[in-house]
Amino acid sequence: MKYHELNVVKNTTPKRMGRGISAGQGKTAGRGTKGQKSRTGHRKMRAGFMGGQRAIMQAVPKLKGFKSIHKPAEVVYTDVLSTLSGTVDNFVLADKNLISSPFAKVKIITRGEITSKITLKVQSASKSAAEAISKAGGSFVKTPTPLRPKTPSIK
Repeated sequence: MKYHELNVVKNTTPKRMGRGISAGQGKTAGRGTKGQKSRTGHRKMRAGFMGGQRAIMQAVPKLKGFKSIHKPAEVVYTDVLSTLSGTVDNFVLADKNLISSPFAKVKIITRGEITSKITLKVQSASKSAAEAISKAGGSFVKTPTPLRPKTPSIK
């Protein structure tokens, strides 16, 4: 038998609080003496409430501006693509260390000349980059960002 296959039945009854001295948890019923947390309804205080004192969220200065949660696309230049041939996608670019991960968004931008004939399958390219690739005899196909494979959960 394994630990996760055990059938455990809860056989304890909840402790009855505030039922007199002989019950074991009488009088203050484990809440201590006086104060806001000893009173009824103290669990309904909102998060960050500091007993009427100005809350820490109000006291801390706020930063101006906005930070996007979306990662910007990683840039690959056309002159770097000249070293590649055949079909080029995110996985090929990641193998050649041109991008950090095969699951990152990629944008191709014009810089220098492209001489090799390639079929490019990435997320986006500037108009001039797409024209340069087609002029070199290749083609650009817009594809969605590859998704990470699901890892099997341990049960």
